[in-house]
Amino acid sequence: MDAVTSATTTTAAATTSTAAITSDFNTFLTLMTTQLKNQDPLDPVDSSEFALQLATFSGVEQQVLTNDLLTAVSAQLAVSGLSQMSSWVGMEVRAPSGVYFDGEPVTIAPNPVSLADTVELVVYDSSGEEVQRFEIPVSAEPIEWAGVAPDGTPFPSGTYTFDVISYAGGEVLLSERADVYAKVTEVRSEGGEILLILEGGGAVSANAVSGMRNPNS
Repeated sequence: MDAVTSATTTTAAATTSTAAITSDFNTFLTLMTTQLKNQDPLDPVDSSEFALQLATFSGVEQQVLTNDLLTAVSAQLAVSGLSQMSSWVGMEVRAPSGVYFDGEPVTIAPNPVSLADTVELVVYDSSGEEVQRFEIPVSAEPIEWAGVAPDGTPFPSGTYTFDVISYAGGEVLLSERADVYAKVTEVRSEGGEILLILEGGGAVSANAVSGMRNPNS
């Protein structure tokens, strides 16, 4: 999906709203014209009432023009934002999301509680089932997940998520989704929000990204 197509999709709701206002405007114009055509020449519409109707007519017209302008500006901003972020495609972004595993190690950026005495990494497959759990250092340093079972059997390709659980004295201090580095395949605008489509089909908001790197460097 290119930037123009995405921007068009994003502004569909605004266009529908403008169409509704325009419809009301046309209805108002039709009623006013009919009134003038069918008024009694011997008893025409009062001048003050006619002036009020003209003022209403002008207000509705101005609202239509304003909404058209806002729609155009919104579309332009969406296209501009997507164009600027198109360079993210092919990069790896760091965010609390799932990551597609195809046999290559996955970089995980844990952030355990500093007061913890034990930290575990829990791995879930695409169906949300726990497939692995093991202890990791009490450190925010990135670690590599090789994607193999204890017996050396590799896990099947697919999307995996990771939780970091911090313990102190056997009690859970914090359990949260770990940041991972995942490759961006598309930048999309939906509902006024910029979404990054990741390898494997997952998506994450651009606002959730806390880092980026070139996978080829």
